[in-house]
Amino acid sequence: MKDNRIVVVGSGLAGLTCAWASPEPCVLVTAASLTSGAASMWAQGGVAAALAPNDSPQDHADDTWRAGAFAGDRAVIDRITSVAPEIIRLLTELEVPFDRASDGSLDLALEGGHSRPRVAHAGDHSGAAITACMASAVLHSPTIEVRENHSAAQLLVDDDGAVCGLVVRRADGTEETLETDRVVLATGGLGGLWSHTTNPTTALGQGVALAARVGARTDDLHLVQFHPTALDVDRDPLPLLTEALRGAGATLLADGARFVEELQPRDVVAAAVWEQLSAGRTVRLDAREIPDVTSKFPAVAGLTADCGLDLARDLLPVRPALHYSMGGITVDQRSRTSVPGLWAIGEVSRTGLHGANRLASNSLLEAVVTGRAAAQDAAHPITGPWADALPAVDPATVHPRDDAAAMPVQKVRALLGSACGVLRDGATLERAVDALAPHTGDDVAYVAWLIARSALAHPRSVGAHRRTDDVHAATDTPQGATAC
Repeated sequence: MKDNRIVVVGSGLAGLTCAWASPEPCVLVTAASLTSGAASMWAQGGVAAALAPNDSPQDHADDTWRAGAFAGDRAVIDRITSVAPEIIRLLTELEVPFDRASDGSLDLALEGGHSRPRVAHAGDHSGAAITACMASAVLHSPTIEVRENHSAAQLLVDDDGAVCGLVVRRADGTEETLETDRVVLATGGLGGLWSHTTNPTTALGQGVALAARVGARTDDLHLVQFHPTALDVDRDPLPLLTEALRGAGATLLADGARFVEELQPRDVVAAAVWEQLSAGRTVRLDAREIPDVTSKFPAVAGLTADCGLDLARDLLPVRPALHYSMGGITVDQRSRTSVPGLWAIGEVSRTGLHGANRLASNSLLEAVVTGRAAAQDAAHPITGPWADALPAVDPATVHPRDDAAAMPVQKVRALLGSACGVLRDGATLERAVDALAPHTGDDVAYVAWLIARSALAHPRSVGAHRRTDDVHAATDTPQGATAC
């Protein structure tokens, strides 16, 4: 391809939004079929927005700031939450089937960390409903070329370090170079690098590897969120029991006793669950008292039934599992990375919205907002400095690719599971960094090394990053983990 169209990599909600919103013709590259393997399709909760009469974008921003352990970028938080109602209107125009109350207004759900109900949802399969609508819009656009079964293999940069092409690999192993000076990465997260995850096992941080190898800055890779209520069964990935269950009244029990306020931010609840499991107790989610629970949560009921459990009758075994990455490729408000001609959107990016712990149902919102921003910016001629507000990359993090350096994926997952779990300590992290260092020529081990290295470099606990050797920690007991 030599026509210099914008190339969008990834067909989750962020990538689809970017392609759909682009004023210019573009190419959408996706490793499998459209939306296949996209975590957006798996999102159960919905999209957070201040839509109720007693709510406001300021309150939404305050909750986001608080849930993120006051570690987010307040200007970014204010900007994204302020446009959230507009995003709901946009999605409604695309005929997303949001649930409605009897008076026709949106049925807003309450989720952990939110001070009031503000999550617009489509049953308990919101991600699939929203992503499918956006995918339909993309497929009906005459200006978008969709290339399925094309995986991004390598970013190319010129002598000035600016993007000049993307190497893609077809399903048959052959490669093609797309000559372009504008690439938007929407490759999703990196949760598949952990041994217990709710993410697609293909989510191995490919976008982080692509960008970091050409000098893009990354930040906060150690800040990953563990969902407190993954169904603890013999599945990989683990089925997710949505936050909305607890919003509707489900409780967490350890050996039959309630032990935590369930609607605190996820990092607090996950740490409390982990503490109980570490003490040898059995943790279960009790959704039996929710009226009509199987009809309200049909997708979850189906998941539990597939595992031999009844959502309405059984206590459900749960454990924390890797769910979301707050860090990623560092971007500015236009979704620009530190590499000229490269944008990053959705979960692969680090915008500053989430801080040290993502507030429930803010991720689909971020995907649409950042996708639109990148589409608009990439369509205009680049004038003036490129993302000059972003700090320079640490040269020690930029490693070349070497296919001979591979480490088995299962070994990488075991390393990160032990070193970068709910609780971390310096000695274990240092061993993981040393073990991964000889293998950074391989993309999977490279991203895992960047994550472990980032965790080791941050000795203080904050949000989802909990260091047991933090000498400044006020207490070893997770906030909220008292008996209820």
